[in-house]
Amino acid sequence: MTHKIGVLGLHHDHVWGNLEELQRTGKAEIIGAADPWPELREKFQNQFGGTVFGNYDELLQNSDLTAVYIFANNKDSEELAVKACEKGLHCLVEKPMAATLDGARKMLEAAEQNKVRLMINWPFMWWPQLRHAIELADSGRIGKLWEVRYRAAHQGPVELGCSPYFCEWLYDRERNGAGAMMDYCCYGAVLCQVLLGSPESVHGVGLNTGTKPDLKLEDNAVLILQYPNALGVTEASWTQIGKLTAYNTTIYGTEGTLYIEPDYQGRVLLATIEDYEGSALEIPPSPAHLDTASTHFLAAIEDPNLELHPLCDAKNCCDAQAILEVGKDLM
Repeated sequence: MTHKIGVLGLHHDHVWGNLEELQRTGKAEIIGAADPWPELREKFQNQFGGTVFGNYDELLQNSDLTAVYIFANNKDSEELAVKACEKGLHCLVEKPMAATLDGARKMLEAAEQNKVRLMINWPFMWWPQLRHAIELADSGRIGKLWEVRYRAAHQGPVELGCSPYFCEWLYDRERNGAGAMMDYCCYGAVLCQVLLGSPESVHGVGLNTGTKPDLKLEDNAVLILQYPNALGVTEASWTQIGKLTAYNTTIYGTEGTLYIEPDYQGRVLLATIEDYEGSALEIPPSPAHLDTASTHFLAAIEDPNLELHPLCDAKNCCDAQAILEVGKDLM
């Protein structure tokens, strides 16, 4: 089966790696792309071919499409996902799903009403060690969970080398939804939602360190999620020097602690009363459809009975957006 994919938005830098992965599946034809930036349209055409448009609706009129990849700014992605769902197209949307809770709810409703797949892509979802840790925590391996903690951090989008097309909207509250909080607290929000459920309350602080003169939003944020007998902590930084502590995950339970190292080669370590110092665990092989966002998305289109991983499930991601919505008001 060959899936015919259109791309709505090229100004989220994650798009290029995902399209390369899609191409490598050998199961999809990338029909074309739409984006307001002519330079990005030219880059796309040079790399992938197909037809390009400056207007999103022109691409959506293509009757050959079966699905779309949405890599626009968070605000535009809300409207684009709804339009695509209403045309019966399956949608892969780059994290954090939306800029607003209202937008996320409209996306979810449109997908459900039109019986199409709506998958939210989280880059850390494809780390085998993180998925294994989630399975262990869900299975009760470390007892009752009492804290989930995730920190996402780097020196800043510009300093990291993100494209000007990406940075331009990340620094805009309307199109991003906030600053570093929306960009990076979103990861911990969805992780806590999957492991702990919806919190009773959300507390948080945002900080503008003044080190980025062109940024008027928060460049650091911490959200604390309160549950009846547990806490969630999600941290974001656009000013951290170096990778120490960045992208680390810790899951605490009454019978053990799971520590998850970042990136694709990271380990998952388990500490218990019997093994107080902790040891690295063997990570079992995953099904092939969990290799990448594209393999998972295409498998879900082909098999209506295949459940999306909880991190990618639009309902969980919409609930995570509710956490971020409270965070927006605190920044």
